[in-house]
Amino acid sequence: MDEINSLLHGFSIAASWGNLGLMVVGILLGIVVGVLPGLGGPNGVAILLPLTFGMSPTSAIILLSCIYWGALFGGAITSVLFNIPGEAWSVATTFDGYPMAQQGQAGAALTTAFTGSFIGAISGVLLITFLAPVVADFALKFGPPEFFAVFFLTFCSFIGMGKEPKAKIIAAMCVGLLLAAVGMDTISGDLRMTFGSSELLRGFDFLVVVIGLFGISEILMTIEEGLAFKGKKSSLDLKVVLKTWATLPRYWLTTVRSALVGCWMGVTPGGAVAASFMGYGLAKKFSRQPDSFGKGNPEGVLAPETAAHAAGTAALLPMLALGIPGSATAAVLLGGLMIWGLQPGPLLFTEQKDFVWSLIASMYLGNLAGLLIVMATVPLFAAILRVPFSIIAPMILMVCAVGAFTVHGSGSDIWMMLVFGVVGYVFKKLDFPLAPLVLAIVLGDRMEDAFRQSMLASQGALSVFWHNGLSGTITTLALLMLAWPLLARLRGLLFGARPAANAA
Repeated sequence: MDEINSLLHGFSIAASWGNLGLMVVGILLGIVVGVLPGLGGPNGVAILLPLTFGMSPTSAIILLSCIYWGALFGGAITSVLFNIPGEAWSVATTFDGYPMAQQGQAGAALTTAFTGSFIGAISGVLLITFLAPVVADFALKFGPPEFFAVFFLTFCSFIGMGKEPKAKIIAAMCVGLLLAAVGMDTISGDLRMTFGSSELLRGFDFLVVVIGLFGISEILMTIEEGLAFKGKKSSLDLKVVLKTWATLPRYWLTTVRSALVGCWMGVTPGGAVAASFMGYGLAKKFSRQPDSFGKGNPEGVLAPETAAHAAGTAALLPMLALGIPGSATAAVLLGGLMIWGLQPGPLLFTEQKDFVWSLIASMYLGNLAGLLIVMATVPLFAAILRVPFSIIAPMILMVCAVGAFTVHGSGSDIWMMLVFGVVGYVFKKLDFPLAPLVLAIVLGDRMEDAFRQSMLASQGALSVFWHNGLSGTITTLALLMLAWPLLARLRGLLFGARPAANAA
């Protein structure tokens, strides 16, 4: 009941005319971000973060979160109409969305995608509404050993459950941890890896790094690929929308299953990309017509969109309750909260109660506004893709440069942004994941502080991480996650050897 009262109070703040206006602006900007393959959710939020420096934290986070919701919706437009995933998590949507568009059912495909996105997002928000306060109350019992155990679990989960090669994930994390260590040591006050440069005294600014890693690298990748946009035109009329909505209840089981998968993959480090493919795979496996998938089955559009949006929204739960981002976008938002002087974690729900519940309320309103706006503006945003990239790219580059310069008012940050853009480009060319790198940059110094405080308190005894049931359970779970690929391989070898032995 307390959650409901707090949420109603949050609605009274989020529903002010100023915040509602920011929601609309954020949704529109987010759709553009999602439609343009050269950007994406994390990129758009990172690039536009400096625009919020003059706002109150509540208004700023509402604008940025609505950019995220808009990007989630916008990725489906290019997937269906142009067979170009605007976002990585929209890849699975192209499998059936584009064939539907080729068959003259673009309106039905877009309606299905947007409706699934809305249902998935609302599922994630409901999870945050009722579970985040419980997680936060539980986390108030945490000390340095427990916080390090949670950080360790996050990193181990990325390694153990990630789909990329484990060596590349670890390498990306190591680079991120190295970057996070540059500057002044918060425990001893010593300078580390500054090499006599005054510019490195404050370390690598998180915002400059992510603008380069995401924004600049995507521009370079897009220029290299030389994308040419060719697709189907589409408009959504009320008749098509109502007719499509009338058919969607028959897929209720797929919708529920995809929402559950998405919420789980959002809270764990699986992410929206893995959730979308898992949702699609499960829908195909349990479908009565699995052969129709890939040929224009609406279920193949509904499942990945629902799962991806549930995951993208649920990823904010660990960020708010524990201060641990569940996705790259959540990591960017985490950095934004720190810039505004807010410390994500369990104390946020007691010290900044109005802020938290206003944000949660804006998630409901923002996703509803996003559904209405995106369905009304499909032709407009589809037309953006017909603007030559040679015109769009300089505009994106200029926004990136302004964003980087705004952080400290230093021209050196622009050069640093370009350097990290090249680093991000190299990482992508070599198929190194960027999410573990961003995670390590955001959490690296906090993880190090928790570890060193634990070591100081225990006089160097690692047993401190098993000194009580809570930290011991989390640390053991982290080690199991780290060893999960090896355990799965051993299990496969054991079960794979039995048939051969029986045959013999």
